Amino acid sequence: MSREFEIRREVELPGTPEQVWDAVATGNGAAGWMFPTGEGAPSGVGEVWAGHTVTVFDPPRHIAVRAESDEFTNALDYQIEAAPGGAVLRYVHSGILTGDWDAQYDGASRHTDFYLHSLGEYLGHFAGRTVTYVGASGPEDALEPSAFAAVRAALGMGSDAAVGDRVSIDVAGAGRVDAEVDYLQDIFIGLRGDDALYRFYGRGGMGMPVFAGHHLFAEDADREAAEAAWTAWLEQAIVGVRR
Repeated sequence: MSREFEIRREVELPGTPEQVWDAVATGNGAAGWMFPTGEGAPSGVGEVWAGHTVTVFDPPRHIAVRAESDEFTNALDYQIEAAPGGAVLRYVHSGILTGDWDAQYDGASRHTDFYLHSLGEYLGHFAGRTVTYVGASGPEDALEPSAFAAVRAALGMGSDAAVGDRVSIDVAGAGRVDAEVDYLQDIFIGLRGDDALYRFYGRGGMGMPVFAGHHLFAEDADREAAEAAWTAWLEQAIVGVRR
């Protein structure tokens, strides 16, 4: 059954309004903290960008986009204001959800919090740098909580792990990962390295397998090699715990 939803957030961010605008209204910026949404950047109201029609365009203060069909509506609204030491972002995600509304809304809401945290990490450490986005999925049936627990264990994170801890692992084909835990929830892990944001998602509640979505800022980052390496790493971590 279809039902409308709305998710509102207000967050303080490091960086100028212009930097926040670049992060939310350009393809490279969005890929630096969320995921690739489209190439380039929109230039005005009515333009179709990243699969959405631009409905408000007032750089660097306000951009809104909307996509809809007979059964689907998705709208994103970003209002940006200067603030002491940075900027304030007022964010609204609204539209229509179908199926299990409660589960989908909970998943979307919790993902919003993780993404906006990652936006702050991006602005604070990597703003403006060219990014290579890497997406890797675990086995198709990696839906149960134990699958994400296996990822956590493979990262060397015990039950007492906390934000601020260090993680150091070798990933065959991707090299050494030395990073600090910057986000930690039951279904999310965020790590920040010198040249990367590493993000892990336990998406079983949404009917999808464990996922790694990493943002690599090193100039020599190889997307295909990194995706293959992290896919194999997830497979090994999850299959290993099932044996």
